[in-house]
Amino acid sequence: MSKETDAVIVGAGPCGLFQIFELGLLGLKAHIIDALPEPGGQCAELYPDKPIYDIPAIPVCDAQELVDKLMDQIRPFDAVFHLESQVTEVEALDAERFRVATSRGEELITRAVVIAGGVGSFQPMPLRVAGVDDYLDKQVFYRIRTPTAHHGKDLLVLGGGDSAFDWTVELAPHAKSLTLVHRSDRFRAAPATVSRMRELEAAGKVRFMVGNCVDFEAPNGTVERFHIRHTDESVTKVDVDHALVFFGLSPKLGPIAQWGLELDKNQIRTDTERFETNVPGIYAIGDIASYPGKKKLILSGFHEAALAAFAIKARLNPDEKVHLQYTTTSPIMHQRLGV
Repeated sequence: MSKETDAVIVGAGPCGLFQIFELGLLGLKAHIIDALPEPGGQCAELYPDKPIYDIPAIPVCDAQELVDKLMDQIRPFDAVFHLESQVTEVEALDAERFRVATSRGEELITRAVVIAGGVGSFQPMPLRVAGVDDYLDKQVFYRIRTPTAHHGKDLLVLGGGDSAFDWTVELAPHAKSLTLVHRSDRFRAAPATVSRMRELEAAGKVRFMVGNCVDFEAPNGTVERFHIRHTDESVTKVDVDHALVFFGLSPKLGPIAQWGLELDKNQIRTDTERFETNVPGIYAIGDIASYPGKKKLILSGFHEAALAAFAIKARLNPDEKVHLQYTTTSPIMHQRLGV
């Protein structure tokens, strides 16, 4: 069954979240769609602990803290989140309405679409071993949704960044065995987590090796071991129940590239009055938006969200003048904010 809403936002990073706020101030409801399992976009997924210094009135906050504050800020507006979901189709039903379909089989009818997808949706960098895709989400995992499902197993963790090390440290005490493999002994993970991994290694809870995964064995349709090739070309066979792959995330435009939008390489061209694309009713904000003088800053994306919200309000109510009201003094704004 289709659900109707004033606006659909594609991308739940900081700019997409702030778009909910700006639409909410104008009395508009939104659904927001993101491929990741949690709101926050690359801030939450790639660098949650990294400091941000250029948000007005906040001298410093880490990326996850910014996302948490935005989630608090938009709470009064009851936005509907569709996480771990991708937009697969945007179809113009008529001059005013769009049908938005998702990878989860949901269908939304809306009069405005805001693309706030940063540099596109983030997809896990794959393990490039022939045939391994047959075991995705069975014995090979790019994301961990239920940590206890990996308890008591022979685990192989691939990667050298924060995700690989965080999960190594968390799962090692509960695993039957855990082998961590990275292409070198230089890591991108937080030093404290690396130190903890070394402690677990010294205690016999983790086996670390330098190398690359090049093959696997599944003689009876079940993966039994992976082959790790080392720098000296020798190969170690590792018994494995589950392989956890954390090679990072790669941004891709995905289906957005097929929506008839005017592109500037991997960005979407917009005007600077409404941040509307060449397709009336479809807007783009944040890093994915392209226009003369564009700066890829969160601050710039917040400005774009504000102007896009006013443009959407005008589109939905063409016969009504959209008045600028201030949150400090407007009773309507106070009512919408619940203050």
